[in-house]
Amino acid sequence: MENLALQTAQQPGADAPVLSLADVRAAAERISGQVVRTPTLHSKTLSAITGAEIWLKFENLQFTAAYKERGALNALLQLSAEQRAKGVIAASAGNHAQGLSYHGTRLGVPVTIVMPRTTPMVKVMQTEAVGGNVVLEGETFDEAYAHARTLEAELGLTFVHPFDDPRVAAGQGTVALEMLEDAPEIETLVVPIGGGGLLSGMATAARGIKPSIGLVGVQASLFPSMYAKLKHLDLPCGGDTLAEGIAVKEPGVFTAATIGRLVDDIVLVGEPALESAVAMLLQIEKTVVEGAGAAGLAALMTHKKRFAGRKVGLVLCGGNIDTRLLANVLLRDLARSGRLARLRLTLQDRPGALFKVVEEFNRHQVNILEVWHNRIFTSLPAKGLTAEIECEARDREQIDGLVGALRDSGYDVIQVELA
Repeated sequence: MENLALQTAQQPGADAPVLSLADVRAAAERISGQVVRTPTLHSKTLSAITGAEIWLKFENLQFTAAYKERGALNALLQLSAEQRAKGVIAASAGNHAQGLSYHGTRLGVPVTIVMPRTTPMVKVMQTEAVGGNVVLEGETFDEAYAHARTLEAELGLTFVHPFDDPRVAAGQGTVALEMLEDAPEIETLVVPIGGGGLLSGMATAARGIKPSIGLVGVQASLFPSMYAKLKHLDLPCGGDTLAEGIAVKEPGVFTAATIGRLVDDIVLVGEPALESAVAMLLQIEKTVVEGAGAAGLAALMTHKKRFAGRKVGLVLCGGNIDTRLLANVLLRDLARSGRLARLRLTLQDRPGALFKVVEEFNRHQVNILEVWHNRIFTSLPAKGLTAEIECEARDREQIDGLVGALRDSGYDVIQVELA
């Protein structure tokens, strides 16, 4: 593996705070009994599919369904009495907001969360439900962040950064302590990267316990911010990724320095791989993860040869995914696997034309779900039409057999494909 430390020796941030194994162990003692000690379990089926031996850390089983509770709580527990009384503030539209709000409220610390006005209302409501005071400001995260910093100064609040803070990273590093205690045979950890707090903490702990361990970060291809920073590349960063939990445009200074020093490499995964990994974890492990939580498995599916034969630990770092989005992901995965299909046929606009086509579907035992006709917006002659038929089958071979039979019968058939 390419060692990022060799590339980042001259990186800005070399004088950033240095986290130690002792810091992570202290965090573990501090938060013990106040967060869920989630299980680390071996997956026989995913191991067989990927060619690696896989252990999963189920951080989606935390109360707020994400590992972020660990770092937020560790930071809260180190506040002075005066800081606790005045309260804390953060800019976040995701899991950090809920983790900080939940534990702050539980400890009697007022928590203010600044979110962009474009934040989905469900996230606002979830944060308020666990005790956070939500302030909506700005159209983008950067504007919300700037407002949070302004309120910090005006109201004397303590800012708790979602990732670029050694106290937060130390809390996140407790994930690795538990994984290596429960599965000491793990040879490589594959960890999602957004701003880098989780991997910074986990890398510190893992290197301290097992210096030879492999450490690989994962980012969504649309948001390769840490990847580009540490490899000295100028890459576009932005887009509508499924992994919004790791969609960070500017990684932290402290986290970049830590990851550059300790981590072997960073790999990128595309949106189809993230979608497939979310679906696979639900279908095989019966567990719901968000896009970021599936990034590790997506990396193993994308880079199979790299991890083949290795004993790999993956962190299912969060399970907060919108149910409608999850439904879309599952249906798209069925389409990619050939279980669902949409066929576009050219027909004559006359009685019985569709019936003949339906008979072919019946002969091949392919179930029709939806049918759409288009007579107007088409370049066909006035007596022609296009029909789109959405259908389901047991596998891709069954769909291929149907398409072949329709073409043999003289029909012009196009199968609508997903990207």
